[in-house]
Amino acid sequence: MTALGRAKDLLAQAIHADAEDIPDDARIGSFERWDRLAHMHLFLALEERLGRKLDPEEAVRIESIADVADMLDGR
Repeated sequence: MTALGRAKDLLAQAIHADAEDIPDDARIGSFERWDRLAHMHLFLALEERLGRKLDPEEAVRIESIADVADMLDGR
């Protein structure tokens, strides 16, 4: 599975939806179901998947599904 697919899976879990329902260009604030609460759930799931806490600089960079994919790819 691609990093984008894994990122969509994490967001899908956070918003209780199917990964197929998440557009490739999803962003917090522009994708209706990605609200602040979903963002927190996504953040925690990402930390769990990475096996470490995110530092504050990393956390503020997470604004889009592509940003999540980049983090999963180690970028």
